[in-house]
Amino acid sequence: MTAIEAKELVHQFENGRLPKENWTHETHFVMALWYCCQQPLPQAIESIKEGIKKYNISIGGENTDHSGYHETITVFYTRLIINYVLQTVAGRQFESQLNGLWQQEFLKKDFPFKYYSRELLMSKEARKNWLAPDLQPL
Repeated sequence: MTAIEAKELVHQFENGRLPKENWTHETHFVMALWYCCQQPLPQAIESIKEGIKKYNISIGGENTDHSGYHETITVFYTRLIINYVLQTVAGRQFESQLNGLWQQEFLKKDFPFKYYSRELLMSKEARKNWLAPDLQPL
C-alpha cells in the first residue's frame, strides 16, 4: 500500500464511505498508523478512538456493551503502534513505516491473548474502559 492509498483509505474512513468489507483487521492498523504519524500523539489517540465509534455508526453498527467499539483492544493496539512509531527512525517516510509495520508480531489477531485472558478481554468492562493486561504487563 502506498501513502496515497493510505490517505484515501483514511479519508473514506473519516467520511463513513469506506465499505464495511474493507474495514479489516489490517485496515485498522493502517488508519491508526496514519494518525500516529500525522498528528500529535494525544490527538492521534482521540482520532483513532472517536473515528472508530463514528465509523461503526456510519455503517449501521452500534457501540454497545456487546458489539462495536472496544476500548481495551483499541488502546492496547494503539499503544503498540505508538511504540512502533517511536522506535522507528524519526522522520521516516510514512510508506516506509507502513511497510515495516507488516513485519510486526502484534498484527496477529490472537496477539492480545498473550497479555489478556479471554475472560477479561471479552468482558463488558474491557469493552467500555481501558483495563490493564492480566497475564503480563504491556
